[in-house]
Amino acid sequence: MLLKEKKTLILGATPDTSRYAYLAANRLVRTGHDIVNVGIKKGEVAGVPIEKPETIHADIDTITLYVGPHNQPPLYDYILSTNPKRIIFNPGTENPELKKLARERGIETLSACTLVMLSTGQY
Repeated sequence: MLLKEKKTLILGATPDTSRYAYLAANRLVRTGHDIVNVGIKKGEVAGVPIEKPETIHADIDTITLYVGPHNQPPLYDYILSTNPKRIIFNPGTENPELKKLARERGIETLSACTLVMLSTGQY
């Protein structure tokens, strides 16, 4: 089975090795996906620097969220301007308001776990 590479923006990226965003970044790279790390922490994950949510990347397939719903509103414009094909709301990041805004723009939304999707071949 050929894996279709999906360039993924990890929103909430962190160099903290105990965090799920860190684990997801490394697993995505190991399985052949290009990543963009975006967050408020300095550093790098899986060899990719963490950048601030400023640069809009036009070639993103998936945004995987690791930012809680209460911290998401200031990021709405950034997320929606990126215009990904889909947004994965990892556990604890579910946000009905952002899901509605994304769907209105034709962006698929999933309440799922990126790590589980990768380990079961559903990514």
